[in-house]
Order: sequence, then structure tokens, then C-alpha cells
Amino acid sequence: MKRIRDYGVNIGSYETGKLNKISDVPGVKVGHVTLCEKSVNTGVTVIMPSEDNLFRNKMIASAHVFNGFGKSTGLMQINELGTLESPIVLTNTLSVGDALKGLVSYKLDRNHVIGTTTGTVNGVVCECNDGYLNDIRGFHVKPYHVHDAIKNTIEDFDEGAVGAGTGMAAFALKGGIGSSSRIININDKSYTIGVLVMTNMGKKKNLTIAGKNIGKQILEIDSKDSDIPDKGSIIIIVATDIPLSKNQMERVSKRTIVGLSRTGSNMSNGSGEVVVGFSTANRIPHDNDGLINIKTVHDDDLDQVFDAVADATEESVLNSMITAKSVVGRDGHIRKSLVEYFHKTY
Repeated sequence: MKRIRDYGVNIGSYETGKLNKISDVPGVKVGHVTLCEKSVNTGVTVIMPSEDNLFRNKMIASAHVFNGFGKSTGLMQINELGTLESPIVLTNTLSVGDALKGLVSYKLDRNHVIGTTTGTVNGVVCECNDGYLNDIRGFHVKPYHVHDAIKNTIEDFDEGAVGAGTGMAAFALKGGIGSSSRIININDKSYTIGVLVMTNMGKKKNLTIAGKNIGKQILEIDSKDSDIPDKGSIIIIVATDIPLSKNQMERVSKRTIVGLSRTGSNMSNGSGEVVVGFSTANRIPHDNDGLINIKTVHDDDLDQVFDAVADATEESVLNSMITAKSVVGRDGHIRKSLVEYFHKTY
């Protein structure tokens, strides 16, 4: 599948990772389960931060909500404790409950102390509303789909209309799952910052690619849905191997909005913009073994991290659209691929 760079669009000046995906961060993998048949266009996407026991060895994390029109789970505890202890699951709005059940059961199977000799587990599930293309009332996502998506996790994962992105739309075109990464150097050491998005937001007239507002040109070709309100959302996942504190991780996560805004998203009233970020560099043991040694970069070194995460977010949004095929979904609703308009407008 051709990505945005294959069309000659290069965002920013930083080098990308080998795959130019969030999985360029060592240990991170992504898996999908795609449900696509007639009126059913939905699924599950799982981001696995590591292959070891994340409940036993948690990661520094943060969650930030730019606009809170959403039904995610697990963000409150991330913000309170600053740690991530489960994979991150993406799905549609009405499937959050089933997805959480699947995620929690996965963690219980691998940690028999949960709920017996220790506390419970904080499962992170994020969502967007795919009801325009998907029979969202049908509850087609089941708990076992989360288990299957975890089994499917790989480094070189698919993008576009796959997994949780199957029924999503962006700028009244087809949206979905997109990713990108950047390499930066701090004190003569290379680090990776990766982003994955699930796009389901924006008005067609505002779509902007590398500074060029092509949305207005697309409207001249296809004026359909030019006046529909922006009631979608976007989930942004940020991963890095840079040693960051919880506060620094949140500051980095907030800069994703810079890249998102470059694509033309204005965060409307009915849209939910949620970011979850984590660093693989420091691990926090579940058991109390005394003092914990945590290393972090200096705040003065964060500027290039801010630049990189903004660029990776912008490119991730564009990748989510350019890799997504056109979809005919529930009640004949259509969301066309950006590919159908790209060479006529850019």
C-alpha cells in the first residue's frame, strides 16, 4: 500500500525510523482484527508497548484530552499515577465495554495475583464513532477479538481501513489507522518517537496537506457532505524510548495538536481528541522493592522532541487517509479514499 511519502509528500526534516511507524520504537508492536462485511465495518486495533509483563513492570505514561467528547477508559488512573500497565486497545464507541472485558481477561490470564493478593488492573480502551459506515448498534466487536488482535501484533502492520479504523472517516473522506516515526539525537544518542492515529474527524473543506489546502479543491470536484458538522474524533498514541518523566511525556503528547492542526482539524464541539503517550525507557515495578531510579532527559532537550512529534502526527494523519480504500457501508453510505482526488488537487 502506497503511503504519503510515495506520493512525494515529505513532512518535516527529521529522519524517519526504518518502517516509519510507531513500531520503530523497540518493543512496540501493533495488531488488528478487521470486521468488514456489508453493513459491518469495524474492528479492533491493539498497541502492545512491550512483550514482557507490563502489569509487573509498568511504563511512564500520560493521557491528555484536548476535547473531551469521548468514552475512553483508563485515562484517569494514567493521569493520577503516571504509569501504563496494559496494552492500548482502539475500537468503536459502543464496543468499549466488550473491548475492555477482552483486555482485562487477557491481563487476568497472565497475572493471577490481580484481584486476589493485589489490586485490579487499569485497562486502556479508546474509541471513535464509526456509526456512519458501520452498524454500530450491532455490537459486532467481541472480547475475543481483543485476544486475536494481541496475537496478531507485528512490527510492520497495515494502515488505512483496517482494525478499529475500518469504519472511520476523516475530512468526509475515508480515514482509519495511520502511523509515522522520527529519529532524534540527544547527547550523541539516537532515540525514536513514534505516533499512531485513528482518524475520524474534520470537515472536507479544511483538509490540508503539507501546507496546501486541498479540501476546497476536492469540494469543487465532489461537493457531497460539504456542510455536515464535524462530530468525529481522533485518538493519538505516542510511543518513545526517550527517558521522560510523566510531566515531560505529557508535554510531548500535547505537541501532537500542532501536527493535527496542520492537517486542517479544528477540534469541533462534537469531536473528541485524546492522546495517550508512553516511554519504554523507565520501568516501574508493581511490587515495592524500595527506591526506584528514574533517568530523564533535560527539559532543554525537549524542543526537538516537540518538533518531531508534531511532524510524526501530521504524517500519521495523512497516512491514515492515503492508505485507506473507499468503503461502502451501512445503508449505502460512502466514504471515498483520498487517493481518488490526490493527483487532481495536490
